[in-house]
Amino acid sequence: MKQTANGYPRICYEIFIRSFCDSNGDGIGDLNGITSKLPYLQALGTEAIWLTPFHPSPSYHKYDVTDYYAVDPEYGTLEDFRELLRAARELNIAVYMDFVMSHTSTDHLWFREARKGADNPFRDFYIWLPPGTIAEKGIGVRASTDDSDAVRPWHVNTGDPEMYYGLFSSTMADLNYDHGEVKAEMFRIARFWLEDVGVDGFRLDAARHIYPHWLPEKNIAFWNEYREQIGRIREGVFSVGEIWTGSAEIAPYLGGLPATFNFELSNAIQQIIRSGEDTGLVGMLNGIYATYAAQRPDFIDATMLTNHDQTRIGSVAEGDVRKMKLAASLLLTLPGQPYLYYGEEIGMLGQKPDPYIREPFLWSHVSNDPEVTQWIIPRYSKLRLIRPLSLKLPDPASLVNHYRRLIRLRKSEPALGDITSYALQAVDLGDRGVIAFTRKSGERTVLVLHNLSPKTRQLAREGPLHGYDNVLFATGQALWTEGGELVLRPYESVVLSPY
Repeated sequence: MKQTANGYPRICYEIFIRSFCDSNGDGIGDLNGITSKLPYLQALGTEAIWLTPFHPSPSYHKYDVTDYYAVDPEYGTLEDFRELLRAARELNIAVYMDFVMSHTSTDHLWFREARKGADNPFRDFYIWLPPGTIAEKGIGVRASTDDSDAVRPWHVNTGDPEMYYGLFSSTMADLNYDHGEVKAEMFRIARFWLEDVGVDGFRLDAARHIYPHWLPEKNIAFWNEYREQIGRIREGVFSVGEIWTGSAEIAPYLGGLPATFNFELSNAIQQIIRSGEDTGLVGMLNGIYATYAAQRPDFIDATMLTNHDQTRIGSVAEGDVRKMKLAASLLLTLPGQPYLYYGEEIGMLGQKPDPYIREPFLWSHVSNDPEVTQWIIPRYSKLRLIRPLSLKLPDPASLVNHYRRLIRLRKSEPALGDITSYALQAVDLGDRGVIAFTRKSGERTVLVLHNLSPKTRQLAREGPLHGYDNVLFATGQALWTEGGELVLRPYESVVLSPY
């Protein structure tokens, strides 16, 4: 696997499999569909793909697994997955699979056995308590969090004197990691996918919920053990954790996980797109970096605009392509390892409930295109609202080509593309409608300017811009006036260098 000099892919791409590409005409996205689109992803600049779960599951999203060793027939076969890995390697694209370790479906064999009674050998695979004990311990209700609004996580098993713990829903039962066999089995599953199949790494779902809400300190110890166990299987396995909270709470997890998603940055960019003003983005990020570096100097900040659980950035931008380009420019000029959510590059829209932020990718303008999945009737990303990829690719000014240009710049410019460098410095222009900062790698420094507002800015060549005469990138046509000012039109971005 050819990666960057520091060993990590620079551009990652999240694929919600059911919606991406249908290869067999059944209306459902599948593994072979992804394989067929790898050349497109490579041309976009992708160096790693994160696949949402593909194991057998009763749900459309498949975050409630019934068999960790298999592929859901809706998505293909294990051999299809092996072929996807082979084809991806030929194109130097890593493949990360979603590993749902905190819970299983209640249809999983383990839980079907466990619910039969307290004497069943699988009973201890899950968390059970009598209602009286739950009340006595005061653990019957939890606070709502960003990753789960469920406040009553205990569920009735009809005819059973005990209740089971399921944080996300009654159909998802949390595993009991105080039971040694659960932990051992999960590491056997990891070994199977890493050694026998050959996946490149894991995106770790609900990483702060391995233990129940009243035992948060045990989560940290688990991920330290995870790091040791995975390292014994294969050195250099990449793992990125979903820990949907603030940096202070995330930092201790970095002892076990090299990378975690930055939801604070996602929220901040969304707020900027809505308000048109900077509220201290660079200062916030430098605070996060300092917090992380104190725990783990070689941390990786996994960044994104949105993912499969959030309102799409296109809808945050209210369909305004200029604002979508601005969001992309912010993401791809800031430090970190960026993850693009499928369809962001063509301006897909989507708002909750969840199925409608996971709508079919629009490959072409043909209304019955067999590659476009049909599992859901879209509310937001329809052909009458969104120009599909086939119409955007030939247009140099399109959103997808804006992404491609930015990604090429990020890869070619060390000051932007070094994902282990967090040398980020704010440049004060005295205007909250503009974000300005420098990025540095070695002796190389670039100046990045983003106009966040609907008003044109004219920035003096002297002062902070002095010496940055070379335009590396501009959303439109960057213009210096005869008076020596840089014209920055609404929502446009410019990257400058000294030479």
